[in-house]
Amino acid sequence: MGYVPLEKLLDKADNSVYKLVVMASKRAIEIAEGQPPLVKETDSLQPSTIALEEIARAKVKLKKNK
Repeated sequence: MGYVPLEKLLDKADNSVYKLVVMASKRAIEIAEGQPPLVKETDSLQPSTIALEEIARAKVKLKKNK
């Protein structure tokens, strides 16, 4: 774990960089505030990197508005 390619992440956010950034930042804040990571192997990683890895592995998904 570490570097997560942007191409792998964009399809998880409707091909929107803006949506991806918002989704990742919200999850990173949750992790920084104490919520447990949804993926293993998170030793010495920043919350933002963990959030991106969770998105890449489809553990965190974009909420669809109606």
